[in-house]
Amino acid sequence: MILKKIFEKLKPTFSKGGKLGMFSSTFEAFESFVFVPDTVAKRKGSHVHDCIDSKRTMSVVIIALMPAMLFGMWNAGYQHFLSTGEAVSFIDTFFYGFLKVLPLIVVSYVVGLAIEFASAQIRGHEVNEGYLVTGMLIPLIMPVDVPLWILTLAVIFAVVIGKEIFGGTGMNIWNPALLARAFVFFAYPSKISGDKIWIAGLENAQSVADGFSGATPLSYAAANEIDKLPDTVNMFLGIMPGSIGETSTVAILLGAAVLIFTGIASWKIMVSTAVGALFVGFLANTFGGTPYLEMPAWQHLLMGGFAFGAVFMATDPVTSSQTEAGKWIYGFLIGVVAIVIRLFNPGFPEGMMMAILLMNTFAPLIDHCVVQSNVKKRLKRKSVI
Repeated sequence: MILKKIFEKLKPTFSKGGKLGMFSSTFEAFESFVFVPDTVAKRKGSHVHDCIDSKRTMSVVIIALMPAMLFGMWNAGYQHFLSTGEAVSFIDTFFYGFLKVLPLIVVSYVVGLAIEFASAQIRGHEVNEGYLVTGMLIPLIMPVDVPLWILTLAVIFAVVIGKEIFGGTGMNIWNPALLARAFVFFAYPSKISGDKIWIAGLENAQSVADGFSGATPLSYAAANEIDKLPDTVNMFLGIMPGSIGETSTVAILLGAAVLIFTGIASWKIMVSTAVGALFVGFLANTFGGTPYLEMPAWQHLLMGGFAFGAVFMATDPVTSSQTEAGKWIYGFLIGVVAIVIRLFNPGFPEGMMMAILLMNTFAPLIDHCVVQSNVKKRLKRKSVI
């Protein structure tokens, strides 16, 4: 194979001791991306290997994100043409959204990977694959109109402060993609408040159809205007304003099926997160008092970034709980905190981001308590025997 021969010819140059040995980690990253790594375990002794390595794991997650991404592209175009009152074909609708979303994806990967490669070169380490997923997640949880320079700052903050400062992939405490969203939320709140969302055409107010609003379902709910919420079918399909990849519950569930079938993500966290949200929602229904509190609890699962967060963010294997019992507790608390924030803190229409970041912080403590509880139980059994 010609490409393989080219890499083999260049390898001595980029190996340690070669003329360009200082770029060995960069060369290795490109080589391992194109070809399966040729490293093997020691030839002596028995070894057990899993068929899923880190690169395959990242690839599966990217595949799982495809339905949400593709639908988000179409929905961006649909919301634009809905606002202008134009009737266009499916292809034109998708292509318009594609052209709006693509620059965000490109900026996310170019900036993030540049930092990853630079960090690897400075440390003399191999380039980690972790950003392959983070680079896709960041654009999908952003409004499609977020300025590229703000997105650049958010990516830099997420990668440098969220990952590299802790030692790189696998060492971070918080989910880097959510840190990027938090950066935009607190530094430039008007761009990602969860209240209004971009509708292409608003830059030219005269082109917007009369009576059309870019308000998200969460903004209507927070204002107790429950009667203005989209119907259940549209909310489930995702035909409503929202961040790029977060609107379509059905597309997110397709991704969840892929992650669960391949064993990449924990179904326990997904289920317990939904249970926690329903628990608070049903309590709110019981006591009532406002239209928002009396809104059916299950509707919380379809609004905002709840479904996307439960499937792709809360299940991050690095920042979530590792013990089996801890996963149930961790997910349940995410659901509880998210809906409590939504219902009782009008300053944060979307509570999922804050809930996951908060529970990322407490995930080690949850695991510690679970482990210590198991240790005490075993000691008691031993003393009885």
